Amino acid sequence: MASKYFPDGTRILIEVDLKPMQGTRFQPTGFPDLGHATYRTADGTEMLLVESAQSVANRLETVCWDADAADLAEPLRGLPYIRVVTPDGEVLTNSLLEAHRINSPYILEGADKTILTMLSKELGSDDEGAIDVKKLANTLSRYDVNALLHGVFLAKRDLAGGRYRLPRALSGFIEARNVGVAASGGVKNDRVNPSGDTKSGFGNVPFHRDEYTAGTITAFFNLDLAQIRGYRLPDPLGALLSTLALWKIVAFLESGLRLRTACDLEVAGAIRVTRPQGFQLPRRADLETELGTLIKAASRAKLFSDPAVTDVKFKPGKVKSKKSAKDDSEE
Repeated sequence: MASKYFPDGTRILIEVDLKPMQGTRFQPTGFPDLGHATYRTADGTEMLLVESAQSVANRLETVCWDADAADLAEPLRGLPYIRVVTPDGEVLTNSLLEAHRINSPYILEGADKTILTMLSKELGSDDEGAIDVKKLANTLSRYDVNALLHGVFLAKRDLAGGRYRLPRALSGFIEARNVGVAASGGVKNDRVNPSGDTKSGFGNVPFHRDEYTAGTITAFFNLDLAQIRGYRLPDPLGALLSTLALWKIVAFLESGLRLRTACDLEVAGAIRVTRPQGFQLPRRADLETELGTLIKAASRAKLFSDPAVTDVKFKPGKVKSKKSAKDDSEE
């Protein structure tokens, strides 16, 4: 099934200039034992990583979820995903919101082996032999299409020794150029006992913080069309993935740019599509109309699990620690 939102070429590359919604300062992401990620380009330009690829991936998934309805955002309803519930039916989490998606311990490590058994049956569990990416992609598409965009690493030794993985087809990051430090600070005041034991949470506690200014802040997005075509999915899944990816980007730019308390950004200027030449980022309403058509077509072709939402039961506090293949790769 053809789609104008699944163009020829190997990539869709998008750049978007951003600015603080108020003032000039912003707070970038920080990393344990590292702090803020500053660096220099070859010409000496001072740069700053405002938002990492991992964080942007999480935010692109978050815009898909309607917390008030406890369901997918309305334009995405009908897409398959895995929901984790307690034996009493209380919803705990799902494969869109979990950090490792289908590889979440709440999905694979509980007493309910529905998904693990399905994966083992459909994919096989041989420790040797080449991984069939087409089979992996087609299997995952039935239970969580989003995993094909954001990557998955099935780090279970009883699933081909933990070798089933897909890299991200959709990635993004935000960086700032010509940055300067805006040093500031404050005090946590204790109006009862200012000289109390600070180790126990009492007393006045001064602190410092570094925010930044920048000449430019730019968000970059990369959709790997070649990877999606390499999945060799039946129509209309290729077009659906591309359209879904573009919808995520637009939704994030419109509603997901409050990254932190002191990092509230907005789009500043026109959105630039640098590849393919002549392609323009569609309007959100147009993408939602196309998504509705593609989701219905895929459902009619029985390409999704039935029902689309697969429930897995999980009883909190009943999981024993197990060693599995190392799960620290860049998905």
